[in-house]
Amino acid sequence: MSFLAIGSFIFFTVLVAIVSWYFTREEDLSTNQGYFFGGRSLTGGVICGSLLLTNLSAEQLVGLNGNGFSGGLMAMSWEVTSGLTLVLMGLIFLPKYLKSGFTTVPQFLEERFDKETRNIVTGLFLISLSVITLPIVLYAGGIAVNSLFNVSGMLGISRDQALIVVIAGTGIIGAIYAIFGGLKAVAVSDTINGASLIIGGLLIPILGLMKLGDNNIAAGFHKLITTNPEKMNAVTGSGTPSFATIFTGILLVNTFYWCCNQQIVQRAFGAKNLKEGQKGVLYAGLIKIFVPFMLVIPGVIAFHLYSGDISHPDMAYSVLVANVLPTGLIGFFGAVLFGAVLSSFNSALNSASTMFCINVYKPIINPNIDDQRLVKIGKIFGTVIAIFAILVAPQIAKAPDGLYTFMKSVMGFFNIPTLVVVLMGFASKKIPPIGAKIAIFFFITAYSLYTFFLDIPIHYLHMYGILFLCCVIIMVVSGFIAPMAKPYKQSVDPTIDLTFWKHAYTASAVIITTTIFIYVVFSPLGIIGHENYGMRLAIIGIIYLITTIIAIFISHFCRDMQVAKRSKEIEKRIINDLEGPVLPQSQEPLTATEGVKAE
Repeated sequence: MSFLAIGSFIFFTVLVAIVSWYFTREEDLSTNQGYFFGGRSLTGGVICGSLLLTNLSAEQLVGLNGNGFSGGLMAMSWEVTSGLTLVLMGLIFLPKYLKSGFTTVPQFLEERFDKETRNIVTGLFLISLSVITLPIVLYAGGIAVNSLFNVSGMLGISRDQALIVVIAGTGIIGAIYAIFGGLKAVAVSDTINGASLIIGGLLIPILGLMKLGDNNIAAGFHKLITTNPEKMNAVTGSGTPSFATIFTGILLVNTFYWCCNQQIVQRAFGAKNLKEGQKGVLYAGLIKIFVPFMLVIPGVIAFHLYSGDISHPDMAYSVLVANVLPTGLIGFFGAVLFGAVLSSFNSALNSASTMFCINVYKPIINPNIDDQRLVKIGKIFGTVIAIFAILVAPQIAKAPDGLYTFMKSVMGFFNIPTLVVVLMGFASKKIPPIGAKIAIFFFITAYSLYTFFLDIPIHYLHMYGILFLCCVIIMVVSGFIAPMAKPYKQSVDPTIDLTFWKHAYTASAVIITTTIFIYVVFSPLGIIGHENYGMRLAIIGIIYLITTIIAIFISHFCRDMQVAKRSKEIEKRIINDLEGPVLPQSQEPLTATEGVKAE
């Protein structure tokens, strides 16, 4: 490894740290809001960058490209459908979260159900973050950085020993960001690294296509489409997960991830108002549709170029990068990749500390604790969790089915039951707390039997869908048998501006039509299996443009309907305030920020 590569790696890594410190040096990190939620001052661009880099990390680059190497473009379902669930976050979940000023997802569950439900879900979150998410991020980062810089060769140690060294170093640096900088430092560093990762991440498939096409990108793309075309078939290809799993497990997993996962939604909770939060999540939704170009297609390119030299799918991305990237850029890309690992690690660590302090320590152990002491407890807890993750991460090498498949299948124990209770909590005002608890217990028990004891020939993603429906039925039945004596009424935080972003519906319409367009293109209806696909692509593009324009007009109509409906509600309540008696306690008070105003 050249001194230029090492020097550029160190320079860019230190530069990001200095810039993050500069922009957060005046932040008050001694308070709950300042440390855990960035003082509720995050703008749309920062939220978008932080969301993307929290998600786009080494486990994505390594795991999804490994899936692309072994199964092809079918793996893009995880990424492309994220846009649809981010629409749900922007239009449905985020307004409800911010309406009450919730700082964690379990806080909503406490208000909607009870403290026991809050504690159960908090426990699920903390277990998933500390046992699954944090170790996986470190392990994937260790694989990528070790392969890129040949750490084992530099230090004269074995590959396994080098992996442990990289994991420990990454964990320590990431912990410093999260523990001493708070959410604002995490978000700022995420934004910088996010822009760099997109640039570097797009460079890899471009260079890969040039190598595949003998310095001709178009020729390289033509080989992808015409040589082993099943690898580029996202609908009826031979890879996994199958297209059908989109409508069962994948949409459920992505809905949890983008709408209920504290590690993700905490960025939106830190928004200065609803409008900026919606901008951030919908910008991210649009970008996520095109992310497979850097997360799955490089794996397919690696299959065409180096299938005989790669022993394990999780090595595909690192091998491709090491072979196509010029030596002078390896240090820069290594720093970007390292920053992506840090982002996911410190984001998960910050979220774990937040939930422990807000949902466990303060309400259960010490209700009278002041903010400074609570922040200190959060730092201590974060340190303990970081050490635990560093110790567990090397053990993930024993996973037999590839990193990404292992992560998604195991996370089902935690994410699907949480999604069920959050969704049904929003959808119904009468489902009792016992319904939520029974549903959680049922899912964990049934999925444990499926995973460890019963040999049922059903894909785990389809099993997610089946058990999800069972949990919904359980909660609905509980609402009929033992409904809450007093229907749930959501609280209102009048200090948060709930003005809708005026382009929220337009952006959502574009995300939906673009998602459909991508799937049509990479299917037999599109360009797959057709030697002369240029004209087909042009026709599909024209249809896409026309459909998008129609969808935008429909979105404007929906927005106008929402404005009219909300205006009538406000007018009616103002009249009641002026002419009628005092509102009953169950009636939600009118706030100054409720109206849907133009930007």
